[in-house]
Amino acid sequence: MLLRSAWRRTAAALPAARGPRPEAPTRGLRLRVVDHAPQSAVPSDTATAPKAESVLRPLYMDVQATTPLDPRVLDAMLPYLINYYGNPHSRTHAYGWESEAAMEHARQQVASLIGADPREIIFTSGATESNNIAIKGVARFYRSRKKHLITTQTEHKCVLDSCRSLEAEGFQVTYLPVKKSGIIDLKELETAIQPDTSLVSVMTVNNEIGVKQPIAEIGRICSSRKVYFHTDAAQAVGKIPLDVNDMKIDLMSISGHKIYGPKGVGAIYVRRRPRVRVEALQSGGGQERGMRSGTVPTPLVVGLGAACEVAQQEMEYDHKRISKLAERLTQKIMKSLPDVVMNGDPEHHYPGCINLSFAYVEGESLLMALKDVALSSGSACTSASLEPSYVLRAIGTDEDLAHSSIRFGIGRFTTEEEVDYTVEKCIHHVKRLREMSPLWEMVQDGIDLKSIKWTQH
Repeated sequence: MLLRSAWRRTAAALPAARGPRPEAPTRGLRLRVVDHAPQSAVPSDTATAPKAESVLRPLYMDVQATTPLDPRVLDAMLPYLINYYGNPHSRTHAYGWESEAAMEHARQQVASLIGADPREIIFTSGATESNNIAIKGVARFYRSRKKHLITTQTEHKCVLDSCRSLEAEGFQVTYLPVKKSGIIDLKELETAIQPDTSLVSVMTVNNEIGVKQPIAEIGRICSSRKVYFHTDAAQAVGKIPLDVNDMKIDLMSISGHKIYGPKGVGAIYVRRRPRVRVEALQSGGGQERGMRSGTVPTPLVVGLGAACEVAQQEMEYDHKRISKLAERLTQKIMKSLPDVVMNGDPEHHYPGCINLSFAYVEGESLLMALKDVALSSGSACTSASLEPSYVLRAIGTDEDLAHSSIRFGIGRFTTEEEVDYTVEKCIHHVKRLREMSPLWEMVQDGIDLKSIKWTQH
């Protein structure tokens, strides 16, 4: 009751403070007002209205990089940004109790989504920190008896870099190759497990090619060999059904901003029975069961909890809708353009992540041509590099095809019109760029490019 009445007071005060509400933004090419004038922090009656120019924003088709905040998540967060600002670790007054209650409710919401106990959820700043805690924390805690870890060549960069960091400390790491489909060979995994293996880390859904690994089967292998199993599920939580007990997962990384929640918050699931021990990376007040010291940001974890609850309610509907839009996009492109390759396994695949290679077209050129659609040629974490994606190299994609790949992301708020617009523009620009390409011309003349011996000048 206290929360509800305070939220009503806040909601009533906001329109008065803000003035008339702006019109709802239209879909399609979104209109954004960009203000180039410097703004003073102190409001002034004499200040003249700054000049503003209208700029068209691109359509957003890069939901693997980040997702927009769901309005329902913002509604849940607002009271904790305005009225309920207490430190959730303050035990002596109502401000702390309110924030702590909200934090524990969020913990319950996250746990419910993955079939865990709320006490097994530890709040972090995001999936990168969760991956670091899981990999370094387990390896260092059990280092006296076990010095070997297993991961795959297509993991997220923070997993691979954590493993390299441990190698520098004297640990041995096996980087499993993946098949052409992007899926690991389970027999190779079983062979790679040694008596001193402490952890296996395999991501649930790949962030670049959308491939789903056989998580339940990996969990069973690890459980039977008494090895802990960690999965980076940042791209999977809230999008496909996951149950940590059925899948025998011991540690799981979760990110807020991949599931229409706020940035800067995530969680790690750490199994209690049988208990998984981790060495904390951060020293401090011992919050989050000593695994992650630091004040928990109440508004952010409330947002993460709300995002998980919305995802749980809408998962089935979202999945059906996204599958339909993904099929529409791939069918239209492949019917209109020859020599388009879909990267990754088409069956064991999350439909919202589509990675296509357009032969004889440079991916960066296509991205620049498609400037009115926000797309990516791979992971946002490594997109500053012009090297071809290490994920595509790991699945055996030719270097020229790896350079011509584009990732299309379809999410909860993507519309049919946006998909059609993207397809139309993509087809137009691929045809235009191919017409300019001497390689395309040679292929049309029946020349096998692989038979040509190129010389360097």
